[in-house]
Amino acid sequence: MQSGAIQALLIGAERANFPSDWSVDRTPNGSEGIDRLANRSYDVVLVTAPVQGFAVADLLEQLLSLRRSVPVVVFDPSAQVAEAVRYMQLGAYDVAGPGDHPVAKMERAAEACRRKSSGAASEPWREMLIGTSPAMQRTVEIIRLVAGRRSTVLISGETGTGKEVVARALHLASPRARFPMISVNVAALPESLLETELFGHVKGAFTGASQQRMGRFEQAHHSTLFLDEIGDLPLSVQTKLLRFLQEREFQRVGSSENIRVDVRLIVATHANLLERVRQGMFREDLYYRLNVVPIATPPLRERPQDIPMLANHFIEKVCRQEHSVLRSLAPATLDKLQAFSWPGNVRQLENAVEMAVALSGRRELLIPSDFTLAGRALPSNLPPSTALIGNGLSFDQAMCRIELQILEEALRKAGGNKTAAAGMLGLKRTTLAAKLRSLGAPV
Repeated sequence: MQSGAIQALLIGAERANFPSDWSVDRTPNGSEGIDRLANRSYDVVLVTAPVQGFAVADLLEQLLSLRRSVPVVVFDPSAQVAEAVRYMQLGAYDVAGPGDHPVAKMERAAEACRRKSSGAASEPWREMLIGTSPAMQRTVEIIRLVAGRRSTVLISGETGTGKEVVARALHLASPRARFPMISVNVAALPESLLETELFGHVKGAFTGASQQRMGRFEQAHHSTLFLDEIGDLPLSVQTKLLRFLQEREFQRVGSSENIRVDVRLIVATHANLLERVRQGMFREDLYYRLNVVPIATPPLRERPQDIPMLANHFIEKVCRQEHSVLRSLAPATLDKLQAFSWPGNVRQLENAVEMAVALSGRRELLIPSDFTLAGRALPSNLPPSTALIGNGLSFDQAMCRIELQILEEALRKAGGNKTAAAGMLGLKRTTLAAKLRSLGAPV
């Protein structure tokens, strides 16, 4: 094996010297190491004690739950035999102690990993997209077709369908995977901060701008910028984004200097952007600039054949995190999961699996009663949808009215607590706030 082909990630204390022809990313910070593994492709990871912000065992668990196929070698000179055994039980490929050579162990780990995938093109991003349904296969094929291009991608789908996972897979499949993907949730930022967050500002641009700041577009140079909930982008910022897509350049807030960057833009939305265009809330020209390569993430109810694979994946993840015996699903349990409509989609399934594992105690077989699937039923005090017909409302207006009633009822039951209300509905808090804002309700 040619050592120069190895892409390695070193997390923790600086103790190893690598061959000059290796490509090595180094960070002492555990959280940054997790972020890098999520956004880049590596052949092997070395965790060296100590690690800022993490116990080595905890970090190892998180790394393996994120990318199981990437071997992790642990270098802990202070570890006793019992601790080394624990690392191996948690999934470490190998453990280096005093007098060992971690680089040699890393090379063996990377070589074994590559032998495992020999005979076919290695696609480490494919493991992120769980399922074999036609809808998932279409997504995989689109990613293969456009990964090497700079074309802008618009990912649409209901909340919880895995739009960000698709974005990360697309980034990892691209030549830009050697750089981290930069992510921004548009709905999570106030309008007053969004422009400077994306494009940066110069010193003195506004009160409090005591120094120049680089925006997300500059941070994503040579990489991918992912803008989630793009339907909530204010019109004032839409204009600046449109100019970037047309000219591939922008200006920092308070500056007239044009800055050119090489950025691949991926955006996602749960909203119907064409409806937003009709409502005057989204620029039509921007919509067509964004909708170059559309990817629709289907709701889970439209791909029930993927539910067993997803459920088993989440079971393995939860059991590994909880240091518990691996659970399995009874046939009747699978039938129940596949018959459910999953209004909260994949995110709701993951939460349901975590709860089922907790409720099962020491039992290794998960039975139907371990899963309490209430879904998002309409509150009983809401008027039936037919009552809205004939009142001068279009279909879209009626659906918005029903959606608003559901959100308001959840907030009432949660005593106004948005986080709790979002949990009832299987939503993120930021998504709940974005929906309220789009429906004209106070946030």
